[in-house]
Amino acid sequence: MIIHITGFIICATIIFFAGKRLSYYGDQLADLTGMGKAWIGLILMSAVTSLPELMVGVSSAGILQSADLATGDILGSCAFNLGILSMMDIFTPKDRPLFSSVSKSHILAAAFGILLVAMAGLGLYLDVDMVITPFIGMTSISFGLVYIIAIKSIYNYQQSNPQVATEKHEKQGQMTLRQVALRYAFFALVIIVTAMALPFFAEKLAEHTGMGKSFVGTLFLAASTSLPEIAVSLAAVRMGSVDMAVGNLLGSNIFNIFILFLDDLFYTKGHLLKDASDANLVSVFFVIMMAGTAIIGFIFPSKQKKHLMALDTLVIFLLYVINMILLYKLS
Repeated sequence: MIIHITGFIICATIIFFAGKRLSYYGDQLADLTGMGKAWIGLILMSAVTSLPELMVGVSSAGILQSADLATGDILGSCAFNLGILSMMDIFTPKDRPLFSSVSKSHILAAAFGILLVAMAGLGLYLDVDMVITPFIGMTSISFGLVYIIAIKSIYNYQQSNPQVATEKHEKQGQMTLRQVALRYAFFALVIIVTAMALPFFAEKLAEHTGMGKSFVGTLFLAASTSLPEIAVSLAAVRMGSVDMAVGNLLGSNIFNIFILFLDDLFYTKGHLLKDASDANLVSVFFVIMMAGTAIIGFIFPSKQKKHLMALDTLVIFLLYVINMILLYKLS
């Protein structure tokens, strides 16, 4: 038991620090390639910080053949990212709550996130799926299609509204494209290797503690694989790039559901969402409520904070806590 807890903590710590560096070099890579900071930055940052979810999902689905761990990790990460979003409000000035300092363009990313999570919930709920191959259904394929539509829509919106493009941040020192690419590849490899070990420790923790895999996947795996998002968002808020922090978290949620499609490719026992526990529907409902609250906050933000958090971010945080409590009781 102690060995598994220690292993889990070590893996989580490595992911936290490696994820922070990976995001930094990934951001520089987007600048040096000259492909357009706003769009490439958004896609690259969210894909980079979601790399642990990708590797944990592939490992859970492909190696352990555990639909619950793979699904719970993704949905839990979506909820955890929105929980992080609410906690970021603590680090903003009292007269400038988080949602009052960000662009309205985030509404589009949040809306696509709700759409994709709702589709995942439908896949969990329905007893049957339109079978494409023996272990791939139309639901999973639709995740990939909607993800592409979401990215194209966000790109088109940012092109027509250049004033809301993701901020450029200052770079410390000048490096060549080759140097940045090598550093990026190194930290990516560190995260891939470390993230592959996480499902093993989570599986053992579930067995020893008697907690269900849905709860372990949603809490422990989701929290550890979301550590890069925490590192990037904290750094962004502290240097005043609130839009970058919010965009990274919402973009990660969109990419996370796309990962469910990739996980299903490696899950050969059946259909991933069909074999996952119905308890995961709890996370689906709460992610939708949390993202909906965020959209309300973007449109009609609180003007000031009476305490550590504004009302909108406080509601999101409380919804996350209730989600964890309900999932634990159901598991």
